[in-house]
Amino acid sequence: MSATHTPTDHRRNVLRRRIRWIVFATIGYNLVEAIVAITAGTIASSAALVGFGLDSTIEVLSAAAVAWQFTRRDPERWEKSTLRVIAIAFFALAAYVTATSLIALISRVEVEHSPVGIAITALSVVIMPFLSLAERRAGSELGSATAVADSRQTLICTYLSGAVLIGLVLNSLFGWWWVDAIAGLVIAVFALREGVEAWRGDACATSVGMILEDPADPHH
Repeated sequence: MSATHTPTDHRRNVLRRRIRWIVFATIGYNLVEAIVAITAGTIASSAALVGFGLDSTIEVLSAAAVAWQFTRRDPERWEKSTLRVIAIAFFALAAYVTATSLIALISRVEVEHSPVGIAITALSVVIMPFLSLAERRAGSELGSATAVADSRQTLICTYLSGAVLIGLVLNSLFGWWWVDAIAGLVIAVFALREGVEAWRGDACATSVGMILEDPADPHH
């Protein structure tokens, strides 16, 4: 179904500024998240936490690509190349999570209780969905495939946060060290699929169409 609403030039400028602020906030939060998670993971000998922190750097790459695009005079001109960067970020995330999950399952490294790790992953589970939703709505109304793709990257990172959080809690309570590794493998499959669709450039258009078909006011 074709879109029934086309933003005015003023509205498009508002949406572009909104997307810039969202990705700047995402970059800032993920930089802090990466430092805290990698430090806590190193102290606790947690491959999951270290992987979570390194994943945050991939999210920074994706958000930075979108931020760069929307500082250009003609953002639409850079749509395809930015989508490719986001796709590569998805592939890197899938590869890394798969590798670290398999290593964790094979090596069975003893992981110490990490209150800081639990706190940062729990905070991410709360914050990241709001950033993802805000960027997806703005990107959908603007018709920006890259903004929608980046919002999906943020959402995948939210799932990873939840998986690591569950793994840390269950490991602390019951010694179930393998839970976050299994969840990581499942997330890697989704990340790979999103990467393929972003590379093709067609998945984001599907998401845009689905949201524009929503009877809710797009300005809401």
